[in-house]
Amino acid sequence: MPNKSIQSLSFFILFYFPFQSFLKNERDNAHISVIQDRHIQTFEIAKKSHWDSLLVNWEQEKQRILNTLLAAEDETFDILPEAERSYVTETVPFGRSVLNSTELAYARQVYIYNEKIVHGLQRPKFVSMFANAAEGMDDKNVVDLWAMVQQMTEVGMEPSRDTLAFRTSKRIQMAFVRQALGYLESSYKQYVMAAVYGNLQQAQLGGIPGTLHLIHSFLNVKLPTHVPGLQDGEVDGHPVWALLYYCLRCGDVAAALTVARCAEAQLGEFLTWLHEYAQDDGKSLTPSAAGRLRTQYRRGVRGCTDPYKRAVWAVVGRCDVADAHAEVAEKTDDYIWLKLSQVSFDEEGTVMGQDHITLSHFQTQLLEDYGESHFSAATQPFLYFQVLFLTAQFEAAIAFLFRIECLRSHAVHIALTLQELRLLLLSTTQAAPLLSREHTDPAPLRRLNFVRLVMLYTRKFEPTDPREALQYFYFLRSEKNGQGESMFLCCVAELVMETREFDMLLGRLEQDGTRRSGAVDKFCPDIKDTVCSIAAVAENKGLFEEAVKLYDLAGNVDKVLELMSRLLSPLVAAPGAPHSNRDRLKTAALEIADRYRTLHVGTDKALSTTFYLLLDLITFFDEYHAGQVDRAIDIMDKLKLLPLSLEMVDERAAAFRNLLDEVRKNLPEVLLATMNILLTKFRRTRAAGGAGPGRPTTGAEDLELLRSQARALLTFAGIVSYRLVGDTNARLVQMDALMN
Repeated sequence: MPNKSIQSLSFFILFYFPFQSFLKNERDNAHISVIQDRHIQTFEIAKKSHWDSLLVNWEQEKQRILNTLLAAEDETFDILPEAERSYVTETVPFGRSVLNSTELAYARQVYIYNEKIVHGLQRPKFVSMFANAAEGMDDKNVVDLWAMVQQMTEVGMEPSRDTLAFRTSKRIQMAFVRQALGYLESSYKQYVMAAVYGNLQQAQLGGIPGTLHLIHSFLNVKLPTHVPGLQDGEVDGHPVWALLYYCLRCGDVAAALTVARCAEAQLGEFLTWLHEYAQDDGKSLTPSAAGRLRTQYRRGVRGCTDPYKRAVWAVVGRCDVADAHAEVAEKTDDYIWLKLSQVSFDEEGTVMGQDHITLSHFQTQLLEDYGESHFSAATQPFLYFQVLFLTAQFEAAIAFLFRIECLRSHAVHIALTLQELRLLLLSTTQAAPLLSREHTDPAPLRRLNFVRLVMLYTRKFEPTDPREALQYFYFLRSEKNGQGESMFLCCVAELVMETREFDMLLGRLEQDGTRRSGAVDKFCPDIKDTVCSIAAVAENKGLFEEAVKLYDLAGNVDKVLELMSRLLSPLVAAPGAPHSNRDRLKTAALEIADRYRTLHVGTDKALSTTFYLLLDLITFFDEYHAGQVDRAIDIMDKLKLLPLSLEMVDERAAAFRNLLDEVRKNLPEVLLATMNILLTKFRRTRAAGGAGPGRPTTGAEDLELLRSQARALLTFAGIVSYRLVGDTNARLVQMDALMN
């Protein structure tokens, strides 16, 4: 029996212990495998977050670079002589604003307009407001510029949401041509009047009103008495075709009909065609009448010696579009008027032929074939702008004017006007250059990067005039960036971060917790969401102090405590110094703590516990660095963070596991400081317990208490589930040994 028992025991030992080792090995391998998998997953998550963050930061930086550096086609050049741009160099004599008088005049109108919008009042006519402001700029070119914009935007049709479809529709293109012709005719009539009234003796105006008599007087000044080559006689002493041309050029078809009736015998069938031309709103003939007119033109009129006759037939019949009629169309305005009068809308997408020209072909000819050099844009910027704008190439005209530093403000406010009327074609991406074209867009239409235009303009005065910049950013409220965020909020966030004008822009908190409104309030119905969005931007950029202030302003208490704890945690154990980061953050944290306690603000328990505990630890280290060891150890005892007796070790270790990392990271410094305090007290007690009159011969109990507290700290450091950094354990053991 004994042998059997021994054999059984030996078998059990031989079988059980290898099996136990196997199970232990399998368990350890499973733990290691889980740790490795978790490590790999964590690394992948961190890597993905890192690249996502880099991508977002790069997109933001790329946009900043694009907005800072103008592309080659957007280069700024200053082309006007000093005398002609005196009005833009005059700056405000007092104050810190960098806006000149022209920019201030525009900014004032923008402010008034936005005030109407945000208060829900009737939307004023933006273009009229700018036109009125231009009257006070003492520059005829600017006045004419806004008169042109006002004329071209009064198309009498409500724009649709699809701007491209609206701009390319036959009705709107006809309206644009009609408005452009009206502007050119009105301008020419003013020129005729100026010529007549400037030469009254030669003009012999008389007292009869009306365009026809004005043209008679004008011809007295313009044409010599006998001009060779003119045909078909005269009316009241002036060539009939010259009278007809200048009546049409001034936009008075009725006066032209009067002249034609007086010369009915010489004009023949042309009178019928002119009458039909005058009756049609689009100033066009029926296909049959147009065909007969063009046939007669090719047979007999094209080769005639009367330049006025050829021009009138070409305008009424919309034919012979290849002839520039330079003898009568002496200026660019005359040429544009003549070609716009010949633009045909009979067929959608008509291909350019001998007797047809479409608006798109004429636009292409001016923008791409002729271009800036043909019109001497470098010396005549207003003229080239007029050429593009009157042919409904708004985006190209604005981009051109924007490139000229002294005319930039005009371009921006024209763009604002057209955008409010939904007449601008906008870029599909903010990364696009100032002027771009989509491959699906019909030639020669371009798209304007409106967001970039506004941001480039405001960049000049954002640091000194943030309120004015805010007014312009409001026009971007409907625009979104690549992440779907409102460009208004993005610009406001960047403005706040750049200027640090938190109180002025976003408001500030009073001592009683009430919020004083800022400049942004009137633009945002829910200001708290707006401020939170800006705070999130600041947080993502690592600007935690600014984010704390903004979250506090928005009433997001939990984020305030979370970020404040993150800021305080690395500075808890540092010695205090005036004007240091620690001193500044401590003051801000105490102000927040006092306000939240006074107002009984509800917060997340874990966040509030961490925040207040960090503040208490800061007080503990202030006393410790000041050498007040008794007060410091009393604070530590009240905090119940570390065990000061062996009985408390397990309880404190369990409680420590529930603390957030912001507190746990400070454990090494707290342990070392507390152990150093105990060692200091130990040495003082032992020194005081020596020989001396009236003094006890021993302080054994006090010394033993301090040793016990030191052992409790050492035990706590050994069992707490937190890896202590550096040589913390070694230093703790060393100080404990010094007390034993």
